[in-house]
Order: sequence, then C-alpha cells, then structure tokens
Amino acid sequence: WNGKSATVRYIGNVKFSAGEWLGLELSEAGGVHDGNVLGVCYFECPTGKGVFAQPAQLSGSGAAPASAPAAAARAAAPTAVSATAEDDEGPTMLPSKERTTDGSISRGQQVTWNGKSATVRYIGNVKFGAGEWVGLELMDGKGVHDGNVLGVCYFECP
Repeated sequence: WNGKSATVRYIGNVKFSAGEWLGLELSEAGGVHDGNVLGVCYFECPTGKGVFAQPAQLSGSGAAPASAPAAAARAAAPTAVSATAEDDEGPTMLPSKERTTDGSISRGQQVTWNGKSATVRYIGNVKFGAGEWVGLELMDGKGVHDGNVLGVCYFECP
C-alpha cells in the first residue's frame, strides 16, 4: 500500500463506504488508525499502522491462490502482502469547496470537534464515503492522519 509492506487483516464490507475493502496492518508507521474506523472495530493493530484499501489499489505476492473459494480466503489467517500503489507519482490533492452546501461551515473556520479545537481544511466529496465531508486539522496535533486518507490527499496540515 503506497509502497509499504502490509498484512491483510480484514476483507469485506465496511460501514463507511460501499464495496469490498481490505483492512491492512502496515509493517511500519504511516497508517491512519488501529483497525477501528468511525467507532467500528474491523481488526486490531497498533495505532497508526492501520489503513483500508480497495483490492485494485494493491499489488504484491502472498495472496490466496485464485482457485481458493472467496469464503475460504476471507476465513484464512492474515496473509503478508508487499503492497504498492498503482500510481507512483504520489498523492494528488483534491480541490476543496470554500463552504459546505448549507453554508454553515467555511474552509479556514475554527470549529470544535469532540471537544477539540480544529481548523476546517477540506470540504467536499471523498473517495472513502458518500456525501459531503469536512476535513479538520486538530490544534493539538493528535489527529489520525495528515490530510492524506487511503492514498488521496485532501489537505495538508501546515
């Protein structure tokens, strides 16, 4: 995944987006979670080593043979995969809208999220879920990512 070695820890549907997703534990830091996403535990791994990717985003060896039934592949023990992104040019930043559709939030606005001060850095559609999303930079610097999610750059924390 993005040039990093990873172990597949989960295969299946998720609540945050449609389609089949792979839950990966990276062999080194650079992930965005610990297997828990939006309050749902899909797998367990150390904080900052978990990511989700769609199968098309990965390449590598160590996967179950093509003749193995899908159910057996899902039930099998985690498989080490050397996963790399298809696009070696690095993340491309998606353009942000200036305001939410309802006009209640603006890019650059100071907000509070879960009791933490934050600055709105991105407003718009995302690749990992439906609808309009707001990307925040937490003032305490303890967010779960740096504006890059699943290989897509939505914003950069200054």
